[in-house]
Amino acid sequence: MTSLYSNEQWGQWLTQLADDNFVIIDEFLPAQLLEEVLGYFNQKKELDSFNLAKIGPAEEKQSDSSIRTDKTFWIDRKRDVELNKFFSLVEELMQQIAQQLFLSLNGYEFHLASYSKGGFYKAHLDQFDSRSNRMISLIIYLNEDWNEDHGGELLIHSSPTNTKVEPILNRAVLFRSDVVLHEVLPSNRERKSLTGWLLKQPSTIGVLGI
Repeated sequence: MTSLYSNEQWGQWLTQLADDNFVIIDEFLPAQLLEEVLGYFNQKKELDSFNLAKIGPAEEKQSDSSIRTDKTFWIDRKRDVELNKFFSLVEELMQQIAQQLFLSLNGYEFHLASYSKGGFYKAHLDQFDSRSNRMISLIIYLNEDWNEDHGGELLIHSSPTNTKVEPILNRAVLFRSDVVLHEVLPSNRERKSLTGWLLKQPSTIGVLGI
């Protein structure tokens, strides 16, 4: 598999992830891959394939519009062959995390997410007490012509100050699922993303202490 980024570039991003528990990466997807992801998102929206998102681990999932209001479409490596290049990038990322942070990962899960006008997601962690295998969260924003008046920022609760991340097109956020408390602030127009998690295989403790 041809790597999209050098070991040095991954090293810069992953060092910041290790130091700060999150890293923001602009222009993350190559232009052609971004176009493919956007096209697939729009195709699924036109087919009305999105469903109201739920909270909790699989056996406890339930909808609660007081906590989150987005709709999602879960993507699959075998079924959604149109996104093969994206899945290859995810696997490249997993390999780099294993090599540079010594964290063993054995899987991933991703969905497309759409927040309608006024949509939000209250503060939460991405890891559940009853299901602790989500290690690293990855969000890639798909919002064209976004500006600060549209709201919808990702608010990362951190010390000494919180960090607001504007969800501009092709900005990625990579963060630790178990410790980074975060929320989606209300948006003033549709807010789109490709969001997912890298899953841990039980092994020795790595650089991140997980």
